[in-house]
Amino acid sequence: MDYLHLEKKEHVAVITIQSPPANALASYILKDLSKALDQLEEDQSVKAIVLKGEGKFFSAGADIKEFTSLQEQSEFSNLATKGQDLFTRLENFHIPVIAAIHGAALGGGLELAMSCHMRIVTNSAKLGLPELNLGIIPGFAGTQRLPRYVGQAKAYEMILTGEPITGNEAASLGLANMAVAEEELESTVMALASKITAKSGPSIHAVMRLIPYSFTSNFESGLKREGEEFGKVFGNKDAKEGVQAFIEKRKPQFNDQ
Repeated sequence: MDYLHLEKKEHVAVITIQSPPANALASYILKDLSKALDQLEEDQSVKAIVLKGEGKFFSAGADIKEFTSLQEQSEFSNLATKGQDLFTRLENFHIPVIAAIHGAALGGGLELAMSCHMRIVTNSAKLGLPELNLGIIPGFAGTQRLPRYVGQAKAYEMILTGEPITGNEAASLGLANMAVAEEELESTVMALASKITAKSGPSIHAVMRLIPYSFTSNFESGLKREGEEFGKVFGNKDAKEGVQAFIEKRKPQFNDQ
């Protein structure tokens, strides 16, 4: 794995995204994450996983520049499906995954964090889904997972405005378990992981199998529809303009087509 670091601390595995400065979720990082999960599935000694980012951010989003290499609607839909499948695998993992979020978790970064089972954030961290600012939409299950945590009304607001919230707000809304000072993030996360790993492995595995039953059956349908819409939107002229404007660091000129 070239862009992730995996280390074990007793019964806790720590996965660190190492792709500064933004830790953008390019396809090669998602492949490395899949490889890390493969390794951890075979390691019975690990009872919890901590996922964090190196440098200034947890992850500031997907790799927008990579989008410019795709042309067909089917390519964008396939990209969304691959990301959704990986994040669903993470959400259904046999041991809990705790996201340690500092700096920012935006776009694909927040979608990754939401697929983890718990989220500890710093007070000033920024969390949001800014895709509509680029003329596109979330594609890694953001439209389906965010309402679970913040409710439909707040999810509409966050996605349609593209404006992020702070770590403190995320904790008050239920998107994060708690918000802490930046210097306390690592110790807080590791303390939580240690409390979990002190429990019996089979009991942990049972809970991880049972809680997902609380999700509605419509989630899978929503994922499929999001992937389809992701591909359709990327076929629009506004999407091309938005992505190009992001790369050129200018305000996009949308024409609603």
